[in-house]
Amino acid sequence: MAQTPQQRKANEKFAKSEAAKRGKGKSVTKQKQSSKSPVSAGWVVVLAFAVCGGLAFEALRIIPELWSAAVAMFNRKLA
Repeated sequence: MAQTPQQRKANEKFAKSEAAKRGKGKSVTKQKQSSKSPVSAGWVVVLAFAVCGGLAFEALRIIPELWSAAVAMFNRKLA
């Protein structure tokens, strides 16, 4: 059977008084466990370069072609 909030308070109060009788300090609280990523930062960088690096190289290849096409179109409009 689950504890009600009133029972929980009473149990905590009793445990506190019993700990005081034994001369113990405050009750130990659980510390948060630090979660560690299974993948190191170096591998994340390598994966990001593999995914985004191809896009960057493709953009560097296409930009001069787009620039020359825009200049040609501009020259045709002026002429």
